Amino acid sequence: MTNISAIHKVVQPASLRAHVERMLSSAIISGELAPGTLLTVPTLATQFDVSATPVREAMLDLEKRGFVEPVRNKGFRVTAVSDTVLQEIVEVRQLLEPPAMEELAKRFPGDVLPEFELLADDIIAGAKTGDLQGYLEADVEFHLKLTALLGNNLLTQTVADLRSRTRLVGLVAMLESRHLEDSAAEHRELLGYLAAGDSSAARQLMHRHIHHALGWWSGKPEAEGDDA
Repeated sequence: MTNISAIHKVVQPASLRAHVERMLSSAIISGELAPGTLLTVPTLATQFDVSATPVREAMLDLEKRGFVEPVRNKGFRVTAVSDTVLQEIVEVRQLLEPPAMEELAKRFPGDVLPEFELLADDIIAGAKTGDLQGYLEADVEFHLKLTALLGNNLLTQTVADLRSRTRLVGLVAMLESRHLEDSAAEHRELLGYLAAGDSSAARQLMHRHIHHALGWWSGKPEAEGDDA
C-alpha cells in the first residue's frame, strides 16, 4: 500500500481507536485511500505503530459508517459512494445548510468572530500545504460550530451526519490546482457575510460551497449556473 499522509505513528492519544479511525476516515474522505483499496489490520497496525486491537476496532467503526467493507480472509476494502447517493446527500445538505447560514447572518454574535477566523485560517493553511487531514478537521469544526450557534441540536447532529457521509475524493487532485485554495477561501468570505448581516449573500455562498461536493471535491468540473 502506498504511503498516506494521514497515516503515521500514534503518540499517546486519549483514545487509540478514535485516533486511528479519525486518520483513516480523513484519508478515505479525501481520496488518499481510493475506493477499492484493500486494508489489512496487521499492516495498518505496523504503520500506526500500535497493537492490532485499536486498528481492528477502528475498522469495525468505519464499516458501520459504510466507509469500508470486509473481505473474507483478506481485510477490508474501501467502499465507493455512488453518484446517486452523493447527489442525494448534497440535495439534503442544500435544504439545510444554506437556510441555516441565512438565518445565522441575522443574529451572528460578533464576539465569536476571532475564533472562526482562526479556524478559517487553519482551513486555508491546510489547502496551501497539502495537509488534507488538517484541512478536513478544521473544515468540519468550522461548519458544525457555526451551525451550533443557531441552538438547534438536531440540526447540528443532522448536518454532522450528512457531512460524515460525504466523500471528497477529488481533494488529492485539487492539490495540483488552485481549486482547493479557492474553496478554502470561501470560509473567510462566508464569515464576512455573517458578520455584515448579509443573509442573502451568506445563503448563496453556502449553496455554492456545498455544490463543490458534486464538482471540484469529487474530481469533476464545476457546473455553470449553480450560484443561485
